[in-house]
Amino acid sequence: QVQLVESGGGLVQPGGSLRLSCAASGFIISTAAMSWYRQAPGKEREWVAIITSYSDNTNYADSVKGRFTISRDNAKNTLYLQMNSLKPEDTAVYYCNWGDNWGQGTQVTVSS
Repeated sequence: QVQLVESGGGLVQPGGSLRLSCAASGFIISTAAMSWYRQAPGKEREWVAIITSYSDNTNYADSVKGRFTISRDNAKNTLYLQMNSLKPEDTAVYYCNWGDNWGQGTQVTVSS
């Protein structure tokens, strides 16, 4: 049974940093292309970043490029999203994704 569990969200001031984690079970993440998405209040869910299988190539939405880094620890079967220079417009629920599988999300709030 596939399970994705996000953690690491919280309240942070503009310019601050957070690292989100997504603990995966039921599959091996090193063999999977995995993504982070986010959904702000009143908006549609949007793609944030992707890491490809095996080669670990990465790609980012223009809105987060240069500030966010997606990575994974294969030994821990865990996906990460390092978020730096956070802005109020980054406020959203963040979800990790593999195919049709989604976690429950973790809330990130950027506010002074």
